[in-house]
Amino acid sequence: MDSREAADGAAPRPREGTHVAGIDQDGVVFTPVSSKLTPVKLISSAIGHVILLAVLSVPLVLKLTGVWEGMWAWAAWGLPAVVLLSWAADLVLIPRSVRAMGWAEREDDLLWREGLLFRTVNAVPYGRLQYVDTSDGPLLRRYGLQTLTLKTASSGGDVTLEGIPAATCDELREVLMARGQARLAGL
Repeated sequence: MDSREAADGAAPRPREGTHVAGIDQDGVVFTPVSSKLTPVKLISSAIGHVILLAVLSVPLVLKLTGVWEGMWAWAAWGLPAVVLLSWAADLVLIPRSVRAMGWAEREDDLLWREGLLFRTVNAVPYGRLQYVDTSDGPLLRRYGLQTLTLKTASSGGDVTLEGIPAATCDELREVLMARGQARLAGL
């Protein structure tokens, strides 16, 4: 701690590479989701953006073919441009957001973290688990991934852990259900 920090009573600055207390949950080691989730999310994004681009390009096509000559040029060109910019943003942000996802098993609860700009950490107490559901779709199945949904006895809603390898997901489901039943029996 340098003399300025000691004089103001301010907390020492964290060293580079360490986490500040709070949302980063000091001392908790998060297991990252599979990196295979990145192509799944990129493909899903591409499908959605292609559909949106096709729909929002209709005014441009109508203007260029002369059917809708009164259409403003800035709107006809602007709508597809916005979709393309959104798609470009997804190409940059999706890999980083997947790297930010992870879970940690603690003694009394499971933590799930996600988000880049708006980060969230959800804690699911084992004693509140009602059931644990696994699911996958064609893309997730192709990459050997599953989604684990934790249904709880709270009004806060369910917690969804996506991008977990299928074998790990099945194992985690069994472990969480066993812990949930053990905590529920102890009440």
